[in-house]
Amino acid sequence: MIPSVMAKLKIGVLGSGKGSNFRAILSEIEAGRLDAEPVIVMADVEGAGILDLARGAGIPAHVIREPRFCTKLSPEIETDVVRRLRDAGVELVVLAGYMRMVKQPLLEAFPRRVINIHPSLLPAFPGLEAWSQALAAGVEKSGCTVHFVDAGMDTGEIIAQAEVPVLPGDTPALLHARIQIEEHRIYPAVVARFAAGDLP
Repeated sequence: MIPSVMAKLKIGVLGSGKGSNFRAILSEIEAGRLDAEPVIVMADVEGAGILDLARGAGIPAHVIREPRFCTKLSPEIETDVVRRLRDAGVELVVLAGYMRMVKQPLLEAFPRRVINIHPSLLPAFPGLEAWSQALAAGVEKSGCTVHFVDAGMDTGEIIAQAEVPVLPGDTPALLHARIQIEEHRIYPAVVARFAAGDLP
């Protein structure tokens, strides 16, 4: 009798920019170290690099068009995003540089199945350009955090963190680049924990 093969975790990715964290996830999948399958990628910016990454990998890619708001989606638009994710069979929603607040249509549809990575050691420095906030505050260390998404700004339950020292002479760009190295390490690792059933 042939043993059954466990299905790969189906992930949907939401982004706004070039998609470096999505690229890191794709690299781990292609290397055979992450048992997941991206089935849809959506971006709220026309021409975002993450869409080109998806198309290059043969993954369906869609633009989210929101004419009314800049920091969130209107309920009807977010409900349509939910429909697309469900139609694709998504089991885990991965935010990869997605610059809008997530609201109830998505959170209710995927309870404890929407995750994000933020470039600080939350709860410190939520919001935009956290690496610049860290430098301005004069802290000795920064880093990144993978967390469950809730209705607040970077307030969801923490899943994993990685520390990055703040070095003498650091600029925002230098610190951000070192934080991104850790982001690209821990985000695929967290997705792998979901794929293995290690996270509830």
